[in-house]
Amino acid sequence: MFSKTFTALMAAANLIVMAHVSAMAAEEVHFSSEPVKLSALRERLAEQRGEAIPSQVGTPLVGYLSRPEGAGPFPAIVVLHGCGGLGPRLKNDVAGRLVSQGYVVLAVDSFASREMKSTCQNTRSENLFTITDRVYDAYGALNYLSKYPFVAADRVALIGFSAGGVTALEATKVYGIEQLMTRKFKAAVAYYPTCSPNDGDATVPTLIMIGELDDWGPPALCRQRLANLSGSGPEIRLNVYLGAAHDFDVPTAKTGTVYFGHKLEYDAAATAQSNREVSAFLRNEMGN
Repeated sequence: MFSKTFTALMAAANLIVMAHVSAMAAEEVHFSSEPVKLSALRERLAEQRGEAIPSQVGTPLVGYLSRPEGAGPFPAIVVLHGCGGLGPRLKNDVAGRLVSQGYVVLAVDSFASREMKSTCQNTRSENLFTITDRVYDAYGALNYLSKYPFVAADRVALIGFSAGGVTALEATKVYGIEQLMTRKFKAAVAYYPTCSPNDGDATVPTLIMIGELDDWGPPALCRQRLANLSGSGPEIRLNVYLGAAHDFDVPTAKTGTVYFGHKLEYDAAATAQSNREVSAFLRNEMGN
């Protein structure tokens, strides 16, 4: 009993230290989302018609950059928040854990410069801001990271949580926006996303993690997507955690929490297992 209690206390202390170190190390940075690009077909049609191709500019964004000590180059990770915005858990705790494993981390705030706080209610005004916008945010972050000499630009993964997880899947699906981008992600991780069953293959190895009891992003939708894969693309791995709900890795999601009609609940076992599986997945795919 003493051993278990001591181990739990040490784990909690390590998390506190990691969060503090990460918070001290994180640097606020400013960059832009990737400008919306016309497809090759639309560009060709515009040229044939003698039409000028309008120049596009990206949306100014705020991010928080954390990095290991040393010159690198290090593999990197772009982190995308959920519909409630970027909080200290992702910016500090999650980033701190990943930095401790040797990754540069850029946590993207898609809301601050847009003067938004949440998109969880799906109101009409919120719907003007779409997952597509966030995909361009992700690629803007990728291009921004690629400019640093301490980043291995060909080894950058995308990790998203909830709505950010939806974005990670959208950004790396075959025949999606990814095909318009010069720089590509190396791998993708989606925590408790709402899967689109008809999205088909991914362009990169992908890990999806979801709770068995998630009523916001039901596992059945992810299983349907996997059933529709061609079998010739990169692996999409689906891990379903028994008894776990949405936000299973969020310590503040206490038992009984209901958010916009959905059950949220922290699950220590699912969190520990998912952390191990993400670490192994990234080591395998990123060569770190």
